[in-house]
Amino acid sequence: MNAPFLIAKGITKRFGALTALSEVDLEIRSGEVLALLGDNGAGKSTFIKVLAGAHSPSDGELLINGVPVTFSSPKDAATAGIATIFQELALSENLSISENVFLGRELKRSVLGIPFLRRKEMKERVTGLLKELEAHVSDSEAPVGSLSGGQRQAVAICRALNLNAKLVIMDEPTAALAVAETRKVLSLTRRLAERGCAVVLISHNIADVFEVADRIIVFRRGRKVAEKLRSHTNPEEIVSYITGAHPDVRALDKTN
Repeated sequence: MNAPFLIAKGITKRFGALTALSEVDLEIRSGEVLALLGDNGAGKSTFIKVLAGAHSPSDGELLINGVPVTFSSPKDAATAGIATIFQELALSENLSISENVFLGRELKRSVLGIPFLRRKEMKERVTGLLKELEAHVSDSEAPVGSLSGGQRQAVAICRALNLNAKLVIMDEPTAALAVAETRKVLSLTRRLAERGCAVVLISHNIADVFEVADRIIVFRRGRKVAEKLRSHTNPEEIVSYITGAHPDVRALDKTN
């Protein structure tokens, strides 16, 4: 079993009288794809925002490599090695792939006190990352606006890797993609785990989850209601947890 990169203990998040998360315990392990599933409003997005530093938990704690951490901003989470790739991707279409990957962290050299971009080094770095991911993008200087959906996901993943991310959170990465592009993104997800990253995948597509995930966790009404190895469950059982039809979830609902 892979070592936990991040451990969440009793994570609770309240917004006034509303409890969006209630005592969530889970581990996120290096070299593994963990799928977080649940209906809209189940608490997935709130939990991810806690991991990403956008929300501070009301109770509970996060540990990275066994050390308690506190995030006051997304920058703190990024410094700790956590990168979140949202569905919108937040890429600049008019900039090249390499410019997007290094955006805000450009490599520079100074000549007579004047800063110049180290464009060759940035291009070589991005070309190497794309090759490692087998992303099939021929030119790292191509504008992002000319890329397909799957290729744009590859650029977003490269940016996370360039930030030395140890945990990559992927929010609905295959939404609105054609079948062929979906296959590419799922392959990228597996390669991330194979290179030692911890990967959290949020998806409503059960077929995608069962193709790529190692473990599956289901949230319902702000609680973790199931944790299963992919090899020890099936889509029907996972759907029953999501909908509340599973006997374990019905019993839990009666006690709350």
